[in-house]
Amino acid sequence: MKLPPLIPGRLIKRYKRFLADIELADGSLVTAHCPNSGSMLGCNLPGSPVMLSVSPNPNRKLAHTWELVQVDGFWVGLNTMLPNRLAEEAILDGTIAELQGYPRLRREVSYGSERSRIDILLEGDQGRCFVEVKNVTLVEHGRALFPDAVTERGQKHLRELMEVVRNGERGVILFTVQRGDGVAVAPADAIDPAYGRLLRQAVAQGVEALAYRALVAPHEIRLTQSLPVELD
Repeated sequence: MKLPPLIPGRLIKRYKRFLADIELADGSLVTAHCPNSGSMLGCNLPGSPVMLSVSPNPNRKLAHTWELVQVDGFWVGLNTMLPNRLAEEAILDGTIAELQGYPRLRREVSYGSERSRIDILLEGDQGRCFVEVKNVTLVEHGRALFPDAVTERGQKHLRELMEVVRNGERGVILFTVQRGDGVAVAPADAIDPAYGRLLRQAVAQGVEALAYRALVAPHEIRLTQSLPVELD
């Protein structure tokens, strides 16, 4: 996925979840939209190098959007609007080998008893595959950890994937790691132990857990490499 032209800056602070004050290269200060509602644990250290996109819409309240932050020498993709697109591209170009063989792909399809929307629905003669995509930006000691805050919504998605499997269809949770230093994915048990327990239960009941790491650069983000999901 090609990114729009980005401009560099330095993080002053992130606040109110969706706002960040950024110092640009010329010393001027701007308030940017933060397209990530999570805690962004490990990715919001003041002084960190950042990259911003600039909207051409003159009526937009905040012209700048915070897209990338540099952590330990690696660019991290923060925009939570991108993982579904990254996953779709990686399925269509064959990168995600486990999800090949389905001639039809649809996005945001209603499903489940709780009437959620599945991120990606794959369909073919072999049946349907429901893919829930999760964005991962927290890495500790080489392990990419999800979630970075307690997520009742994420727990609900796991329950719905278990329902999919009980109905005889394929359910997949796909962790997209938007940084290059994670070598494995694991549940963040210290942050949300309930999610970790439910993820292990879901996998035991047939939900497939996949993880792919992205190459993140100021001009492009794309999924490139499969990672193990460690549940022990």
